[in-house]
Amino acid sequence: MNQEQIAEKLLDKFGLDVVQTAVTFLDQITVTVAKEKILEVCTFLKEDPELAFNFLSFVAGVDRYPKTPRFEMVYQLSSLTRRHRFRIKALVEESEPGSAIIDSVFSIWPTADWHERETAEMFGITFRNHPDPRKLLLPEEWTCHPLRKDFSLYGTDEDTPDLPHKAGSQGI
Repeated sequence: MNQEQIAEKLLDKFGLDVVQTAVTFLDQITVTVAKEKILEVCTFLKEDPELAFNFLSFVAGVDRYPKTPRFEMVYQLSSLTRRHRFRIKALVEESEPGSAIIDSVFSIWPTADWHERETAEMFGITFRNHPDPRKLLLPEEWTCHPLRKDFSLYGTDEDTPDLPHKAGSQGI
């Protein structure tokens, strides 16, 4: 099954309310799905026998600041039995600090565990129903999210107390 057929199958199953866009770039189709349906779509992608996406290669966040919705969640999928790959993403709005929330796909692909924890630390996106939301890479006392576009390149005394700070730094 090629990527166009996979995108069509998703559209047939979920409709335009869920499958919002399909963009082709460098021979890779990326389908954007409604974040409220990410679990439903991912479950279908894994359990449908023709699709059989049994491997989640990565989960990554993208900060689109100052655009809204601010964040994208990107999921790269592979079927090791069907020998095809596919990418989906979901847009995640942050109307106020700490409000960027999307369902965890850990229950579908346990490999999402560390990818989601890393994304939560770096972007401040919360994964609803993640079984272990502890920090993975940063010190517990850090309250910042270093991969956000508005993060100060030098940090702040409050956010990153254990880093040397450049006097007078105002961020980016």
